Amino acid sequence: MAVREQVLDESVVRSQGGRVDLVVVAEMVAPGSRVLDVGSGDGALLELLATTRQCDARGIELSREGVNAGVSRGLAVIQGDADVDLAHYPDDAFDYVILSQTLQATRRPRWVLEQMLRIGRRAVVSFPNFGHWRSRLDLLVNGRMPLTENMPVPWYDTPNIHFCTIRDFVELVEILDARMEKAVALDSSGHRVRVNMPWWVWNLLGEQAVFLLSRKNAGRPG
Repeated sequence: MAVREQVLDESVVRSQGGRVDLVVVAEMVAPGSRVLDVGSGDGALLELLATTRQCDARGIELSREGVNAGVSRGLAVIQGDADVDLAHYPDDAFDYVILSQTLQATRRPRWVLEQMLRIGRRAVVSFPNFGHWRSRLDLLVNGRMPLTENMPVPWYDTPNIHFCTIRDFVELVEILDARMEKAVALDSSGHRVRVNMPWWVWNLLGEQAVFLLSRKNAGRPG
């Protein structure tokens, strides 16, 4: 029986104050897939995947508050640490493993990405771009760590420990010898930066980015 794919409207999400990056992430996931959301937070993405993509979606979340929020939504969420617990999952356990706005908060981002590409046929990663022009301007003019909508917490309280730019991430993907199947950059208004722009323009204009990755020996999603 074919799975019905629901069209996701970014403009509606934007008007309601929701996270447009979650819509972009969901668009990259094939309907009916087995999905693991690493750092699932309050379960918003899991719920979106279940309702619009009919995915068998599960989450792993470090905070007890996040686990409780996900479970209260009726979602399958367990407490765990991405920097440790991904090692316990078998190879190819999921069609997609997602890391949404969590990469910069991990202690071992390279290891986490390696594990994601091992246990999932595909990996979807989204993160705030520290190379965005406003971040650069804040550092240049004010000499202080920037505060933005995607990075709203002062440096002394932030859980983020590995800030990176879009260029940094692309270089890491090359080091891991992974295939970059799709990439989307979003500006500060949540609109997509033109696909045909060079990476250095994305690095300046993209406040956040979403990448779909796979191992070079992985098959196409079914």
